[in-house]
Amino acid sequence: MLRGRGRRAGARARPRPEQNDIQDRPKATLVNESPACGRRGGYDRAAAADRGRRPLVRSRREAPRVVEQNAAGTAGQVTTAPAESLVPASEVPAAEVPVPAVEVPAVEVPAVEVPAREASVAAVEELLEALHAIDADGWYPAIDVERPWSAANPHITGEFARPGAIRNYLRRELSALIRAGANVSVRASRRALPFDDPGFFAALDEDHVDLRGKKLFLFGPERMALSLDRLSHYCGTPAESFQRHVLFTNYAMYIETFRERFPDAEGPERPGVQMAAWHHRTEAGDGVSLVDIGVGPSNAKTITDHLAVLRPDTMIMVGHCGGLRNHQRLGDYVLATAYQRADQVLDEVLPTDIPVIPNHRLNTILLDSLEAAGAGYRLGVVHTTGNRNWEFNQRRTLAAMKGARCIAVDMESATIAANGFRYRIPNATLLCVSDKPLHAAPKLSGGAKSFYETSKRRHLDIALAALERVRSDFPDGLPNQDLRASDEPLLGMET
Repeated sequence: MLRGRGRRAGARARPRPEQNDIQDRPKATLVNESPACGRRGGYDRAAAADRGRRPLVRSRREAPRVVEQNAAGTAGQVTTAPAESLVPASEVPAAEVPVPAVEVPAVEVPAVEVPAREASVAAVEELLEALHAIDADGWYPAIDVERPWSAANPHITGEFARPGAIRNYLRRELSALIRAGANVSVRASRRALPFDDPGFFAALDEDHVDLRGKKLFLFGPERMALSLDRLSHYCGTPAESFQRHVLFTNYAMYIETFRERFPDAEGPERPGVQMAAWHHRTEAGDGVSLVDIGVGPSNAKTITDHLAVLRPDTMIMVGHCGGLRNHQRLGDYVLATAYQRADQVLDEVLPTDIPVIPNHRLNTILLDSLEAAGAGYRLGVVHTTGNRNWEFNQRRTLAAMKGARCIAVDMESATIAANGFRYRIPNATLLCVSDKPLHAAPKLSGGAKSFYETSKRRHLDIALAALERVRSDFPDGLPNQDLRASDEPLLGMET
């Protein structure tokens, strides 16, 4: 791979056999040797297509002394690498199938002097473009990461689908890895499965994930592909429109207020979608998305199951609740510090004896926002039920609420928090008291309308002010140490 300066003779590569695609597996590679040294390269996609090979990009960050030695820059070359070097050793068959060698002429790219940081940025952009090109040609792209400093997991690999939907996330994660000294490469893994392929359904089962080895990403490509498609179906907008900060609400009136605040917000492409989403988009993708998820834990689970593949920085529920304390007033706020999970929709995958709490830093910022607004509020446990008519059978529910010292009851917050915990997404709950079922103030149609009109704007303003501070204080995302597991995936973990 690029040893020395100037032109290099053509290289040979012998394709590695696969079960179903021995002849058409992409294997051409663009080697970007040390972006810190200013080495730049590009590939001719049309020429690669003529050869029936898929370009692969590798980026490696060299030691400072190499940067100094190569400060003048060196010509890059498009070449092929042996197939064995592009896949984990465990995937290489025991016997090779003889295939004629392919001659690939060396292509010289003029040397460019680029500062180390700019070179790193350019290298990441090339990796992202390669991922997109592989995906566009009908393959699942794979990322291989070699971390020289890791004794336990020096090499980690993972497959993706539709990398364009998480482009900003990948840019941030890959940049951090390269700055830390990792070697990152991109390749075509296998042909993407159509949704009607018999093997697609089986590949969605998260129970079959191997926990013995460290993963690169939480989800397989089939799971990603299905979730991204369903986000578009449920929300009416492309998955690529979602921003890094997501608010959930129960009511369309919050959407109206959001659109007044952000007149340029992007919304559903068709009427009548189940969970309409609106997006205040920014170039960096760190804007805000608001989703009207409707009522109930089933909807809350559905949207967060699919949204998790986008790896948002925050999820906040800004809904209404029943206040359970005598001194609470209609219009006061509830900032959840814990949850009593009576929704039952996630019990099979996350037992109720596993503690689930909101993100401490996010809660602290929301608390500061409440104080700055001069709003009345209480902190405490929120009881989330799957039964809207729990008042009809009160005994067990009231005993549970009393035992947990609950201050509010709703139907979505604990579900969102539980999935946030499962999928390592910092989350919080900011509710507004709309009724007091235990103190002769039930939710009635006449008074509810007036209350909603006066509360919606202030509620949304408090949440948006908190997110503005999150963007300012944590541009790379909130620290997530409290959400990590023993088998934590590499992407999303502080390097």
